[in-house]
Amino acid sequence: MMNTDTRLAELDNWLKENFGNIEYSLTPVSGDASFRRYFRFISQELNYIAVDSPPEKENNEAFVHVTHLLGAEGLPVPHIHYSSLDFGFFLISDLGDELLLNVLNDNNANELYKKSLNALAVIQQTSASSLPLYDEKLLLQEMELFREWFLTQHLSYELSKQDNKLFDKTFTTLVDNALQQPQVFVHRDYHSRNLMNIDGKYPGIIDYQDAVQGPITYDLVSLLRDCYIAWPEEKVKDLAIEFYNNLNKGILKNTNVEKFLKWFDLMGIQRHLKAIGIFSRLNIRDSKPNYLSDIPRTLNYIKMIAKNYAETKQLAEFVNNIEL
Repeated sequence: MMNTDTRLAELDNWLKENFGNIEYSLTPVSGDASFRRYFRFISQELNYIAVDSPPEKENNEAFVHVTHLLGAEGLPVPHIHYSSLDFGFFLISDLGDELLLNVLNDNNANELYKKSLNALAVIQQTSASSLPLYDEKLLLQEMELFREWFLTQHLSYELSKQDNKLFDKTFTTLVDNALQQPQVFVHRDYHSRNLMNIDGKYPGIIDYQDAVQGPITYDLVSLLRDCYIAWPEEKVKDLAIEFYNNLNKGILKNTNVEKFLKWFDLMGIQRHLKAIGIFSRLNIRDSKPNYLSDIPRTLNYIKMIAKNYAETKQLAEFVNNIEL
């Protein structure tokens, strides 16, 4: 143990309190974009994932709450075996280390996406009444990350009065698009880096603690227009339409497939603006530059989709002129 890593030393003490003097090893597992860290805890008889989730930086109560909600629906989320909310330490079940992102290929994509979409259907049927609302304030807050962290800080772009007017108008349009949709349980980071390739009819599901009650197309576009892997647009549309066809039409209130796909497209623009802002912030504020390589792919989604709608054509013109 490194003396300078006080959190790791505290985690070690907490584990000893729970397990006494049994011998075990802690091996770092690749982390995520948050302040959480993960370690594989292995002893002669036990195998868990140890989570270091600083309580002053992470919403651990939400993690526990959403774990119970999704687990009650029979979804494969990690079981919480031991926890300390005060310290922000958890021992959870180990779903392995095969992220969907690392195993997806042309041969298995249809099968793995259908499993993921079937799990999403269950997620959306889970009661969301106890979750925070994905309201106008939060939607706007997220898109502002693009303007502040990507344009202003990352690119050092000086926005004109006309530029700001364009973004204000576009953001309002995208908020309206989100709020007019049926509001359901939203994982909020449902993509190939948060889904695990495990045996069973669903993928393992992780990183759901930011779940909200929000738009029905949000998780769908997160999955199909993934910031970390891109598929031919024809495949994306086919899978989105298949998901629409399998939805309970009562929740859609006579929404036809064309309207659903427009919701899906504009929702994607909102998400991708947010993601680009987050990737930029991770580099500048948190010294995590690895996500910068995902910006071109994410920006390309906006370029590809925004030009198709009158409401976002001006945005398309703006982003087409961005030089990375």
